[in-house]
Amino acid sequence: MNKIYFDNAATTSLDPEVLEAMMPYLTEKFGNPSSIYSYGRETKIAIETARKSVAKILNAHPAEIFFTSGGTESSNTAIQAAVRDLDCRHIITSPIEHHAVLHTVEHLAQVAQVRLSFVKLMPNGHVDLDDLETLLASSEEKTLVSLMHANNEIGNVLDIFAVGELCKLYNAIFHSDTVQTVGHFPIDLRKTPVHFITGAAHKFHGPKGVGLLYINENVRIKPFIHGGGQERDMRAGTENLYGIVGFAKALEKATLNYETDSGHIATLKYYMHQQLKKHIPGIGFNGDVFDNSLYTVLSASFPKTEKSEMILFNLDISNICASGGSACTSGAEQGSHVIRAINNNPNQVTVRFSFSKHNTKEEIDQVVEKLKELV
Repeated sequence: MNKIYFDNAATTSLDPEVLEAMMPYLTEKFGNPSSIYSYGRETKIAIETARKSVAKILNAHPAEIFFTSGGTESSNTAIQAAVRDLDCRHIITSPIEHHAVLHTVEHLAQVAQVRLSFVKLMPNGHVDLDDLETLLASSEEKTLVSLMHANNEIGNVLDIFAVGELCKLYNAIFHSDTVQTVGHFPIDLRKTPVHFITGAAHKFHGPKGVGLLYINENVRIKPFIHGGGQERDMRAGTENLYGIVGFAKALEKATLNYETDSGHIATLKYYMHQQLKKHIPGIGFNGDVFDNSLYTVLSASFPKTEKSEMILFNLDISNICASGGSACTSGAEQGSHVIRAINNNPNQVTVRFSFSKHNTKEEIDQVVEKLKELV
């Protein structure tokens, strides 16, 4: 049986057209973008062209777009700068953020004397906006709110506009981890009240190791990495040239094919949900499955038995890739902090299935057949 890859929220395959766009910069166009001769100028132009393309798609100004090594670096840069340069002394976040945010704010609470508050969650995993307002209203200090646009494990999508308006009202800085939504949803930064957002090319068929940090033009921060002044003095170090070219190409393709791809993937998610409900007794689903949710992610909970405890291992043996919680803490299965926060049921085993444009209904049928044996 061919490998079935249902872990696209962890990473996606590199699109052949993206690789093709990157190839010249891996071969003959190898100049250092900081050099003044023609070899350097052509690579510098490639980076600035990529920046303009990304800015145009996100409806931002090119001067607000910075390329990084990925979502983790982008979130770290924004959060640390909010405390160091923007005088935020109170951070409000949620217990189900990605570890790139959670571990960063916990670290800052330990070393930088910031106060850390966790907003309450609704039973369906959404952020309780009334509680967020209560926390903001009672905050004496300058506050940073860091809430993800879409959760990587359960798929819940935040009302980023409502949160942005609340932050405006209480003069708070707003950072949103948009790693699961950039390249998957149209984002219009002119119309979104947010100070920082993040992206990672490998979530939408681009290369790994390249990310995006949007810094709203009204915000002035100092660099996180010092040195040669690249990225307009915001991030030193020779640029990841082919990664940046790949990021822009992948985002262009994702935007161009958004209607078709999102329609196809949403149909797969719905189909798998129906098939699992039909064939697996006692199955449950996590989060707000179809209302405000990623069309790419389906989080299912299987009744815990001796057989189902080994479910991921057995799927892997059958050449099926899915994940238990978040792939970013693979290895030792510590369970998922997200699932613990919203559905702390020890009698369930959670599996996240996440889909891409390359998946098919036939694959879902094969996986459901396998699951019937395994559960």
